[in-house]
Amino acid sequence: MSDKTIGDRLGELRRFRDITQEELAERSGVHVDTIRKLEQNTRQSARLATLRSLARALDTELERLLGQPTVTSELPDDGGLLALRDAIQDISALPGVPSDDLDEDPPAADVWMDQVSAATSLYWAGGYSQLAGSLPLLLRDGRAVARETTGSLTERVWNQLALSYQLAASLATQSGHLDWAFEAVAKQLDAAQRASDPLMEGMGVSTLSWVLLRQGRWEEAQSVAERKADALEPPMRRGTSAQYAVYGNLLVAAATPAARRDQKDEADQFLNYAEAAAVRSGPVRVYGTAFSAVDVKTQIVNVAMAGTADAGKALEAAGDVRHDLIKRPVHLAAHQLDVAQAQYQTGDSEGALETLLEVEADQPEWIRYQMLARATVLEMREEERRRNTRLRGLAARLGVEPAL
Repeated sequence: MSDKTIGDRLGELRRFRDITQEELAERSGVHVDTIRKLEQNTRQSARLATLRSLARALDTELERLLGQPTVTSELPDDGGLLALRDAIQDISALPGVPSDDLDEDPPAADVWMDQVSAATSLYWAGGYSQLAGSLPLLLRDGRAVARETTGSLTERVWNQLALSYQLAASLATQSGHLDWAFEAVAKQLDAAQRASDPLMEGMGVSTLSWVLLRQGRWEEAQSVAERKADALEPPMRRGTSAQYAVYGNLLVAAATPAARRDQKDEADQFLNYAEAAAVRSGPVRVYGTAFSAVDVKTQIVNVAMAGTADAGKALEAAGDVRHDLIKRPVHLAAHQLDVAQAQYQTGDSEGALETLLEVEADQPEWIRYQMLARATVLEMREEERRRNTRLRGLAARLGVEPAL
């Protein structure tokens, strides 16, 4: 990891834009003293909302300002993130480009679909390095399987290819490669159309909304998810569990960017409808994701902390979340990060540190990619008044402070 601080990167970006600290303050709405102290490294961090405002004013992504890692923590023997890029940006699919004939036959369709299921489980378990090693070949094999499959399996294969691209988009987003993620979502949506599966299209739009959210395109993130939810709203009496689950996921996807824009009433309304959908669907796993009432409850906490945070409300809502009902390990970890930030903002620094260390123990690779974890630890270090060995160690492992 680079030894550069947020202030170092902020100064470099500001000077590259050829604007003064005062001009950046006017563009971002952040006080010039805060900018000055960051660039002088007398402050090491600021609230996440402040950093987002600075990034938007500099026309860059928050990940760049925070120095998010864009590599996996381990080097896989096969594949890797660059191989994933090459698999997403398949040049043989471009018009007018001659393609190489594959020397090896693809696996049987049922064997390949089992591999997709295993890759999905690996993603939700937080095994990013291992997934980066296997996903490029999974995509290439999937395209070959889709080309060769005929008959009754055709739509199912295309459906699973769409899910493979959903995994690729998700992994690329987590590792800070948002352009690759956008391309992967486009291919997910194309495969979903070939599968004649409007619900997989809905999941594709949900993934797209997340990518747009991470790009800082909040209005678009909300709009695409909201419009797709309206299009897929299930009939009250005859809706299936899968229909309610996809509809609910889209409503959750719309709630987060609404909250980031401080449209909290809108966000709460989306979540109210999502909770009603979860009651009708029951706990269900479909289209590479899970949906249940507890999943919606975790998002109530997340929305409370988005935009202008209400940490008290977040902790109150977190009291209603049963951790044993959260079936995806990284989803539980993400919820705990929201709780840690809320704990810190209400003055419970020790509780926040305990929660962060618990997340790290459960998800040591996943946490390194999380901007919220990095920003919270930086903020905690900024206001630390005594040497805290455990906090310093966590900061070093997350790459936000050089190890001493």
